[in-house]
Amino acid sequence: MNVMQKDPLPTISSRSTPEELIEVARWLGKNRFQGRSEEYDLEAKFPTENYEDLREAGFLGLTIPAEFGGIGASFETYCKVSAELGRWCGATALTFNMHAQTMFWTGDVFDSMPGYYEDRSIQNERRTKLYRRVLEDGCIFAQPFSEPNSAAAAGKAPFGTTARKVDGGWIVNGTKHFASLSGAASYYSMVCTIDSDEGSARTKNAVYLCVPEDADGFEVFGPWDPVGMRATVSRGLKMEEVFVPDELELLPPGAYFQLALKWPHMFFTLSPTYMGISQAAFDFTVDYLSKGMRDIPSKQHAVAQMRLKLEQSRALFETTIADARFGPTKDQRLRAYAAQYTIMEHAQEICALAMRTCGGRTLLKSFPLERLYRESRCGALMLPWTAEIAENRLGQESLYEPGEARS
Repeated sequence: MNVMQKDPLPTISSRSTPEELIEVARWLGKNRFQGRSEEYDLEAKFPTENYEDLREAGFLGLTIPAEFGGIGASFETYCKVSAELGRWCGATALTFNMHAQTMFWTGDVFDSMPGYYEDRSIQNERRTKLYRRVLEDGCIFAQPFSEPNSAAAAGKAPFGTTARKVDGGWIVNGTKHFASLSGAASYYSMVCTIDSDEGSARTKNAVYLCVPEDADGFEVFGPWDPVGMRATVSRGLKMEEVFVPDELELLPPGAYFQLALKWPHMFFTLSPTYMGISQAAFDFTVDYLSKGMRDIPSKQHAVAQMRLKLEQSRALFETTIADARFGPTKDQRLRAYAAQYTIMEHAQEICALAMRTCGGRTLLKSFPLERLYRESRCGALMLPWTAEIAENRLGQESLYEPGEARS
């Protein structure tokens, strides 16, 4: 790869300000990631070198609480860092989100639950070991969510992946697909239905477990040749009688359901990647047109339209990430749906306008806009908040109050 590696790598710590975290992410993107993105995309190859840089710079601990040795970034700060990473390599930002959210769900998100789990000694013991795997061993965590039956990931049915309690741990069986970081992660964090539960308990009592990549009965399977986000390498996972020790029970039974209900912004974290893609497409267009075409009125009009969509997305994005908390208001929850829908849809529209405005040469794979265009098409399809689901919830929850009967 034709990537300069001479400059010393900047690093982050728990003392870094949000602005400094974003600046280091920008440095990594500009000096390391953007030069590798084309090859990763063409070969549908996982961005291993980017993760080596993230590890060396300290980003694997970004969302680990500071009291456990991590950086302790807030949800708002994490989302801004993620958007910056997305400007330079969408696949790196999207897969890093899976790792970062495993740390965030087990850390600040879990700790924000008032009164549900007052005795947290077991949880603290387990997550201390979890975070050491990241901070000391450099492990990467995936977070496979989707299953062949998409209703589970959409929140409409129990997960098909099941866990059976045995002495010392759990036995996991099931299949996940679109599992980003497949074959690259050290561990795979997943929500499982407890197989002995019945009725509503199958959804409400789900347990969040972590499967080691070298566990007996664990298999990565299937091809991977998608239109976009090719470097996420999101193949299928199969678990057949996989033993998961108790120490890898990341959240106790029932905690995931309560968080999904009371911390809806935890599902918003795919959007920052697409904010970054939108910004990258806009930046490319401005730079491209500035080399001889910026005086053409039709080009000026198109850039204005792109800027309008970008600013609309950014305004919703910044308000939404500041809203995030346990037990948001109805307006805050609905705004999150609106932001998700707007960011994902506008990413497609901005990239399409960029390609039309810059012209046919940008169809060539030697230009990053071609890759950005393909990647922008993927966001609206991603569970649990696809564009359709976000729009549907926005309408229904505007018209009905929680618990009110719906026709």
